[in-house]
Amino acid sequence: MPTRLRVDLAGYHHIINRGVNRCDIFNNDEDKEMFLQIFNKTATIHKVVLHDYCLMDNHYHLLIETTKENLSTLMRTLNANYAKYFNKKYTRSGHLFQDRYKSKYIISENYLYTLIRYIENNPLEASIRDKVSQYPYTLSYLLFNHKTYYPCCNESLLIKEFDITTLNEFLGEPLNQKELQYLKNKTEQKIYKLNNGIKISQLKDFQEHFYNISTKLDRNLAIVNAYEDGYTQVSIATYLGLSTSLVSKVIKSGYSITGV
Repeated sequence: MPTRLRVDLAGYHHIINRGVNRCDIFNNDEDKEMFLQIFNKTATIHKVVLHDYCLMDNHYHLLIETTKENLSTLMRTLNANYAKYFNKKYTRSGHLFQDRYKSKYIISENYLYTLIRYIENNPLEASIRDKVSQYPYTLSYLLFNHKTYYPCCNESLLIKEFDITTLNEFLGEPLNQKELQYLKNKTEQKIYKLNNGIKISQLKDFQEHFYNISTKLDRNLAIVNAYEDGYTQVSIATYLGLSTSLVSKVIKSGYSITGV
């Protein structure tokens, strides 16, 4: 039987943590800066890249990349050191965070980049800012406003793959309902570790994905949806009796392709 994938597998992770009873974990900007300082020091020790983040008053989002199976150690050190700082500063005791932390392992490029937009749009969803460039505790704010970022962000995808113009275009539109549903589906998927790799539980079987397909456009959209659901290009091609190269072309072209 496959086993559930260990949360600390090397790769990309989306981390969320909240204050106990949803209390604030950051009371002011000084607290948020201290959290980032602690994370930067911890990330340097554990060889971790911070690709993006958003620090809200009662929770935080981190998009990180680990090179070793050390996520648990990283997060335990981060949360313990920040809680120690916070409790001493505000003369409190007991747990600061609601849970150990929640993490989701990211294995697709579409999921990764959709998550970046989701994280950056958190302040807008909370109605505390009108634009992503206005909230100080996201990475994009530092980039848009030409401010210094911590060394743990040096290899961030936002820095390496975007200039200011393309980053503004990428983050400019909030996620639509289809994209939000896509993220919800991803959080519901279970990932298992096998001897020869990993396995993702699918939300739909092939018959459900390709039911009532009458046009090439319908087929191509279904191929993209099945791929996003975790099916491989080879398995999709085999099921449809198509070449793997054709399926690959459809997926790379995304939702815009109509005539392949």
